[in-house]
Amino acid sequence: MKPSRLLLIWLAILLAIGIVLGALQALDVEVPASLLSINWGLLLALFALSLLDALRLRRLPSPRVHRQMPGSLALGRWSEVRLEVEHDFPQPLEIQIFDHIPDGLDFENLPLATELQPGQRSLIGYRLRPLKRGHFSFETCELNLPSPFGLWFGKRLLNITDQTRVYPDFARLYGGQLLAVDNWLSRLGVRQRQRRGQGMEFHQLREFREGDSLRQIDWKATARHRTPIAREYEDERDQQIVFMLDCGRQMRSQDGELSHFDHALNACLLLSHVALRQGDAVGFMTFASNQPRFIAPVKGAGQLKVLLNGVYDLDSTRRSADYPAAVNQLLARQKRRALVVLVTNVRDKDDEELLSAVRQLSQQHRVLVASLRESTLEDARHAQVQTIGQALEYCATVDYLNDRAELHEQLSAHGLQVLDVEPDKLGTEMLTRYLSWKRAGEF
Repeated sequence: MKPSRLLLIWLAILLAIGIVLGALQALDVEVPASLLSINWGLLLALFALSLLDALRLRRLPSPRVHRQMPGSLALGRWSEVRLEVEHDFPQPLEIQIFDHIPDGLDFENLPLATELQPGQRSLIGYRLRPLKRGHFSFETCELNLPSPFGLWFGKRLLNITDQTRVYPDFARLYGGQLLAVDNWLSRLGVRQRQRRGQGMEFHQLREFREGDSLRQIDWKATARHRTPIAREYEDERDQQIVFMLDCGRQMRSQDGELSHFDHALNACLLLSHVALRQGDAVGFMTFASNQPRFIAPVKGAGQLKVLLNGVYDLDSTRRSADYPAAVNQLLARQKRRALVVLVTNVRDKDDEELLSAVRQLSQQHRVLVASLRESTLEDARHAQVQTIGQALEYCATVDYLNDRAELHEQLSAHGLQVLDVEPDKLGTEMLTRYLSWKRAGEF
């Protein structure tokens, strides 16, 4: 409970009058005794009234508050939370509300001030933006309730429990369902290359057209119809993709609000959405994690929900990535040939063990190594050098990038596909490579 501005103003006025009267008496100025009596009487009356008002405030029932919030939120996206408030008092009531927000969530428009009308429900709201993924619990809502005479404000803590989950930023995934696939991918910046060959799955027979290969001619059908008939193929759909996501300390770098780990997770889910729509099966595996997870590849639109619920609370750790152990674990679980997308941040110290692990993996699966590159490295490489400190920073950056490029060249020399991209471009680059292989029937 704390005093209101009205009580403080009255108290200040009466105290100021008392000080002035006391000063006049000290200066031997005649002051009517009645003024002193009135001033002390007002102080005692104010004290009694404030005491009575405080007692009445303690007996007042708290307004009822119901929190309306989404069951799931997207990382980095603003969402609205609404509070429905009502009371049983016969007169309007002005209150302040502050919802206790869990750590990891940013907010706007709090505290809220509103006037409640008798017999009516008031709906007010504030904005919420998650800064990290996971499960969050809202447990307390704080009210500042005015006393009947307006001399006090009483703080009431209401236990209002609600749960929500923060998922990776999947909003643009579902936005793509409103567009044709090709148009949607072009809006994302994905470059779709022309098909260089024929798919692997038979689609239908049709008349031979100019530009068709002679290998497409079905000679038996041609003999029956006495006109050239060609086989038409489509991209093979029954394929599998498995993401190997590094959760180790190398993914803890941060460019802007999102860490490399969050960028990687968003990119994996984006490609999963496209691959599932293309008829492929998608699975997921983590390594260097506190809670390693494996989701077996499954086809169908429902698999995206399984993936979201399986990875929404993942976070990076301070562990080092053990590539050989992760590859052995995947080979033991994934027997059928698949496209394995290894998402990590390749460093020069990973040279030998990464190369041997990926080569072992490539003997059974098609492998794509997606290596995230810090955008700050490019800024440092192109920055002007004017001091010794800047020169040392530039040389260290160039040396690090050269070692990194050398490791990528070693991977490429062994026939392994490598993407060296900045985190915010990872999604489109992975989609471009996937669609290129898909159209060419190369995995």
